[in-house]
Amino acid sequence: MEIEFLGTGAGAPSKSRNVSSLALKLLDEINEIWLFDVGEATQHQILKTTIKPRKITKIFITHMHGDHIFGLPGFLSSRSFQNGDEPVDIYGPLGIKDYVMMSLKLSGTHLGYRINFHEIKKDQGVLFFNENFRVEYAILDHRIASYGFRITESSKPGELLVDKLREQNVPSGPIYGQLKNGEDVTLPDGRTLFSKDYVGPRIPGRIVSIFGDTRISKNHQFLAQDADLLVHESTFAHQDRDIARQYYHSASSQVAQLAKDANVKYLILTHISARYLGKTAMILQKQAEKIFPQVRVANDFSTYDIPQKKGE
Repeated sequence: MEIEFLGTGAGAPSKSRNVSSLALKLLDEINEIWLFDVGEATQHQILKTTIKPRKITKIFITHMHGDHIFGLPGFLSSRSFQNGDEPVDIYGPLGIKDYVMMSLKLSGTHLGYRINFHEIKKDQGVLFFNENFRVEYAILDHRIASYGFRITESSKPGELLVDKLREQNVPSGPIYGQLKNGEDVTLPDGRTLFSKDYVGPRIPGRIVSIFGDTRISKNHQFLAQDADLLVHESTFAHQDRDIARQYYHSASSQVAQLAKDANVKYLILTHISARYLGKTAMILQKQAEKIFPQVRVANDFSTYDIPQKKGE
């Protein structure tokens, strides 16, 4: 499980930062990639990575401001040209379907795959869940409807204690898989092997919280609590927190305090205002570190691997 940032700027592209988009790469887990926001020129950014558009199966839109959606029609079109024929699910605010379909209609674009739209109509809920992941959402505090997403990975069976099995002369093969899957096994010699004796503690799933544009709000704690990774906008520095509030954004110190209060393991700041050019963006990180040390400011194409947890 890995995050790759495709755009980390706020409002408009700059020479050093494109507008918002990030990829949650779940290739080892389910062989898929999920996009969160698709700002202008996201497909250009993808060309500079190893990401294959056909692997992108789900797209989550935090809100309908242009710096988060203007790249969506172009990406969807290019995906069709690049052998992407599997359906795509798009989750986002009311209006995302009209925006996409009108853009495709007026440009005469025909896709070689189906789009399944899932427009968010409530303030909080579950977008979907399956045996691998559960995705929850909650509305934030922005000038228009903006959402945060909480992605929770399902727990996994613990490690198979292979050395213990070998010590008892249990031959490798299908028996190992049965024990790993929680099944008790009776051997030809009459011995019964109980799965619980040969499999370590279950491995808890990881939690990733990704926020759209927002001021700190009542739903932040729910979305961020105990996250292994929190990705949050930090459009402004601490000294500009009054401006942040005026424009419905967050300041570095506010986000760091959230991470501390919510028992987050790691924090990445993104959606950086162009007023903090180049190395001056490190001001935001240094301010946040005073409150929450495990933090960094994202740059375009920076990545972060979310480590697997240990069995409990």
